[in-house]
Amino acid sequence: MTPRVAIVGVGGLGAPAAIALARIGAALSLFDPDRVELSTLPRQPLYGRNDLGEKKVDAAARRIRDVHPGATVLPEATAIDRNNGARLLDGHRVVVDATDGLEAKALLNDLALELGVPLVHAGVLALDGQLMTIVPRRTACLRCLFVELPRADELPTCQQAGILGPVVGAVGMAAAREARALLCGRPAPLEDRLAILDGAALRWRHIELRRNPRCPACA
Repeated sequence: MTPRVAIVGVGGLGAPAAIALARIGAALSLFDPDRVELSTLPRQPLYGRNDLGEKKVDAAARRIRDVHPGATVLPEATAIDRNNGARLLDGHRVVVDATDGLEAKALLNDLALELGVPLVHAGVLALDGQLMTIVPRRTACLRCLFVELPRADELPTCQQAGILGPVVGAVGMAAAREARALLCGRPAPLEDRLAILDGAALRWRHIELRRNPRCPACA
């Protein structure tokens, strides 16, 4: 059976990751409740003006199948939440977190730990991006870094801070590289490492991680 990857969020991060993973033959489940909007077209390469108003997952699935006719793509115009997450993500080999809020990312971290499924965490804000791979019971998880989650109103939103298209593209493609390694049965390059992209300087740097004994999720 072809290994299935769940991509949660099919925007600036998830779209390039989906394209790259479809190219290597991975079966994809795409999760996103949103519709294509004009303001997001510059940083979301799967969509064009003809897709405005359409559900993102449907437009993305159609475009991927056009480019890769044999691709297996399951569009789910659904938001992952605490009630449905375990059911929807169960059976996937890897989950790619391409969401844009810390609360959603913390939820995916918890679900991945619960299901024992590796999670590729990706995030971008303004000119900066970050990426890490979480393997349950083996590596540091997202809550090892954020033991206490900040309140939503303490962080700028993507609309407030802005996002540079090439930065989300680079981080999304790097997330696909991590997922590909896991699908091939190899350690991902960013297990127990946080990669940070400085978009202004066009430079990646890496921070070594280890599991936090005070982590509320995986300790």
